[in-house]
Amino acid sequence: MFHPDLALPVACSIAELRDRVSEWRRMNLRIGLVPTMGALHEGHLALVKQALESCDRVLASIFVNPAQFAPDEDFDAYPRTLESDTEKLTTAHAHLVYVPNHREMYPEGFVTTVSMAGPALGLESETRPHFFTGVATVISKLLIQVMPDLAVFGEKDYQQLMVIRQLARDLDLPVEVAAGRTVRETDGLALSSRNVYLSAEERTRAAKLNVILKEFADALHQGAPVAEAQAQARHQAEQTFDHVDYIVVRDAEMLNPLPSGPLKCEARVLAAIKLGKTRLIDNMAAPKA
Repeated sequence: MFHPDLALPVACSIAELRDRVSEWRRMNLRIGLVPTMGALHEGHLALVKQALESCDRVLASIFVNPAQFAPDEDFDAYPRTLESDTEKLTTAHAHLVYVPNHREMYPEGFVTTVSMAGPALGLESETRPHFFTGVATVISKLLIQVMPDLAVFGEKDYQQLMVIRQLARDLDLPVEVAAGRTVRETDGLALSSRNVYLSAEERTRAAKLNVILKEFADALHQGAPVAEAQAQARHQAEQTFDHVDYIVVRDAEMLNPLPSGPLKCEARVLAAIKLGKTRLIDNMAAPKA
C-alpha cells in the first residue's frame, strides 16, 4: 500500500484498493474518485478540491489507458510523471492514489468492452472511432473497482463527461457524476497535459481557440442562425490553426446536431484542432438566445 519514495498511500492492485476503500466504508465515510491519466496540472487538482468539498475521503487514479489510443496516437509519448503527480496530490490533500498497471486493468484473457451510442456518436468518434469504447470500458472498471459515492470529471472533455453520465445511468451505477469547470491559463487556453508539446509559436496561436469559441457562443446567444455562426467559427479556426477536426454547436445533453436557425435550447460549442502534431480540444456553454 505504501511506496517507499512517495508520501501519499499508493494502491497498485485491486486488492489493495478495496482493502482501503472497505475500511472507509466501515467508517461510513463518503468516498470521492477523480480518474486521471497522470501528468497532473491545476485542472486535475481542482477536481480533487471539488471532491473534497462533499466527500470524507478522496482518491485519484492514474492510468494511461491504452484502449483509448489508436496505433498512430501518442500513447508511448504521453507524459508519465508519477512522483510529481503524487506530490501534487499530497499537497491537494487527497487520501490515496490508485496506480494499476496494464496487467492489473487488462489481465491475460481480457475480452470485454463497453460500447456506447447516444452522446458518444460523432465529434471525437469521427476521427477516433475507438476512443469512447476505450473510455467507457476503463471508467466502468474503475467505478466498479472503487464504487465511489461521487466521481468528478472535467468539463474540458465535455463529450466524455456526457458519455460517462449516460454510462452511469444506463448501467445503474450508484455514483454521482459531477462536472468540474475548465481551468484556464491567463490567456484563456484550457489546461491540458498535452500543452507541453506546443512550441512557443504554437502556444501563442493555441490561445485563440478560446477566443473563437467565445465569439461563436456569443453570436448564438445574440440570435445568429446556427448554420451561419458555425460557418463563421469554422472559417476563423481554419485561418488560425493547422487543421480543424470540428468546431460545432450541439445540444448540451445528448450532443445532437441542431436546426440551422436561431438557437432555441441550451447548447455547447465544441472544437478539436491541431497545431503541428498536437491535438487540442475545448468547449464552452452556449445559452439559448
